[in-house]
Amino acid sequence: MTAARILIADDHELLRRGLVAELSQVPGWIVVAEVANGRAAVASAAELKPDLVVLDLTMPELNGLEAARQILTADASMRILILTAHESEQLVREVLSVGARGYVLKSDAGRILVVALQALLAGGSFFTSSVARMVMDGYLRNDASEASTTQTLSSREREIVQLLAEGNSNKDVARALNISVKTAETHRSNIMRKLGLGSLPELVRYAIRNNIIEP
Repeated sequence: MTAARILIADDHELLRRGLVAELSQVPGWIVVAEVANGRAAVASAAELKPDLVVLDLTMPELNGLEAARQILTADASMRILILTAHESEQLVREVLSVGARGYVLKSDAGRILVVALQALLAGGSFFTSSVARMVMDGYLRNDASEASTTQTLSSREREIVQLLAEGNSNKDVARALNISVKTAETHRSNIMRKLGLGSLPELVRYAIRNNIIEP
């Protein structure tokens, strides 16, 4: 068994602790950190340089997709597996587009998580069976006309969408991202214009529909 240092990010404590217990039993594997949100995952990945990162898709402050994007921008060699309760063509397309190479449903994790992580360690990819069928059937074709609306936003704008949808004010956003309030307000205006939205409730509904936050 190949040795591995693993980072786990999931905001559900019981599930996270279960993952830690399961993966710690594999000879040569050690969980170097467990965190509860995407922003902490990015910071821990930069500091600890794990071999594998397991990310929940919907986490507070920064979701798993954006966390993966930032982690891989800093270190493209890091192996990332998305662990989620959500299954859709759009999500898998976005996971692949940021460079993550594992996608496992939480309902399947007890059976296949170790096998999935072994595949990533060996330089391969791994997808829950239903998602693998989706890929094989060609549903993830690179058709620009089918691209997600979220791809029209920058990485920083997607962060701000999540923070606003979680109820943060412009001042809160500015504080969280270490930018000025005026810059946060400008980003907010640009986001609303790009998405064709007229109110914060519409932005919240958009974030829920696109699995940026949970309802």
